Amino acid sequence: MTRTNPKAVVLLSGGLDSATVLEMAKDQGYDCYVLSFDYGQRSVVELDAARALAKSAQAIEHKILRMPLEDFGGSALTDTNIDMPEEGVETESDIPMTYVPARNTVFLSLALGWAEVLAANAIFIGVNSVDYSGYPDCRPEFINAFETMANLATRAGVEGNKLVIETPLMNMTKGEIIQAGVALGIDYKNTVSCYQADSRGYACDNCDSCKLRKEGFEQAGISDQTNYS
Repeated sequence: MTRTNPKAVVLLSGGLDSATVLEMAKDQGYDCYVLSFDYGQRSVVELDAARALAKSAQAIEHKILRMPLEDFGGSALTDTNIDMPEEGVETESDIPMTYVPARNTVFLSLALGWAEVLAANAIFIGVNSVDYSGYPDCRPEFINAFETMANLATRAGVEGNKLVIETPLMNMTKGEIIQAGVALGIDYKNTVSCYQADSRGYACDNCDSCKLRKEGFEQAGISDQTNYS
């Protein structure tokens, strides 16, 4: 009897965290079906990184869906009328202006639909409550609630085929994430984390994401090979 690997849908932005999650899922023996989104974000070049990362990880399939969240606005990532915060990393008591309303709810819902079609029993997402606990949809409470909903709302769940939302980075610092990724062979130079990277993929060195990334490499004791403009 031929054994097949379990299937997982992996959300991939093209950034450092999601690239690490993809390699973690692969390392755990999953056949990875990768899902990315063009949602009106300022840094569309991150999708080029996502394509390259999915190919390098030998993903079974990679889909990029168009979701025009910029039509709603409400975030510095999707609304050019809102200034990008550059005063330093915001505290956990703040909800950053880079929070995109309902983004992870939308992304996970679409990942759930694909997972059910594929008969996949896991969805991997790179949310983290250590660096950005100000994001409401990055908290463990949200992930647990979504997983409960997913198993109530799908045919697979009703038939007893439980789906799990995997969040391997949830309680890791950025330095720990980078160390784990390097151990898996990730070249982080091929990732784009900057909220406003230019057309070459060069990072601004000013936004919160750039600052967290730089601090992470310092914590990890690993040279930062990011291209900064």
